[in-house]
Amino acid sequence: MTRPPLTIHMAAPRGFCAGVDRAIKIVEMALEKWGAPVYVRHEIVHNKFVVDGLREKGAVFVEELEDCPDDRPVIFSAHGVPKSVPAEAGRREMLFVDATCPLVSKVHIEAQRHFENGLQMIMIGHAGHPETVGTMGQLPEGEVLLVETVADVAHVDVRDAERLAFVTQTTLSVDDTRDIVAALKARFPAIVGPHKEDICYATTNRQEAVKAIAGKVDAMLVVGAPNSSNSKRLVEVGAREGCSYAQLVQRAGDIDWRALEGISAIGITAGASAPEALVNEVVDAFRAHYDVTVETVETAKETVEFKVPRVLRVPA
Repeated sequence: MTRPPLTIHMAAPRGFCAGVDRAIKIVEMALEKWGAPVYVRHEIVHNKFVVDGLREKGAVFVEELEDCPDDRPVIFSAHGVPKSVPAEAGRREMLFVDATCPLVSKVHIEAQRHFENGLQMIMIGHAGHPETVGTMGQLPEGEVLLVETVADVAHVDVRDAERLAFVTQTTLSVDDTRDIVAALKARFPAIVGPHKEDICYATTNRQEAVKAIAGKVDAMLVVGAPNSSNSKRLVEVGAREGCSYAQLVQRAGDIDWRALEGISAIGITAGASAPEALVNEVVDAFRAHYDVTVETVETAKETVEFKVPRVLRVPA
């Protein structure tokens, strides 16, 4: 039986960013240095395949510091943690390594600087997301107010409209965030923004690549986890850019083949915490169903690298 032709437009950049790469490396190096088990507070990155692989090597994933023993190393996830967490680890004299992405740490430093200048913070982010929890937890209760949508801006209750600053979660939709920032500036003309965009380079680049592909394809698949903010935003961007069908898949087994019947071109990308092995698995699944031609659509080159903490670079 002849397989129908299909062009796969591969987004580039896609998949792992420098912060995710560094975080995974931190867990692997900690296991090499101190042996198993090494505890990790929260998923190191939002990807089951990655987390399961590290678990097999001896990482133990827990939700809270209280679930960790005092005498084993603990690693804080790439999303960042409230200040109270390292403070408690220090009080318990635990050996801890902070795998917070440096671009998230930059937002934490910004928030602290504004607070020291007497400004109340407004954070654009998703309630309950670990990065939002971590950033809001850098400052005392009530000093960071959360807005998720343009509608929230109209109702946010600030202490002093003349003494405000805003920061954002690093994994948001660039377009949605632009609208929320515009609403904040319209309501609070004196509000102070970051020197440079908080949304990280990897989130921005992956969204731009999806925009470049969306007009060429009948459908879009985003390889990523359902709890990955940046992956979910890629699905939304694809849909907004006119892609009639955009789906998030964790593995090839999640592909809805019936929904893809009759397509001749599909876009494939991956969220910043999805490994390339899973992208290859999805492409191979298409090769089994179609006569595939792969075209890469590259919108940016990424050369960013982040060093792991010094404690892991020096001999035990």
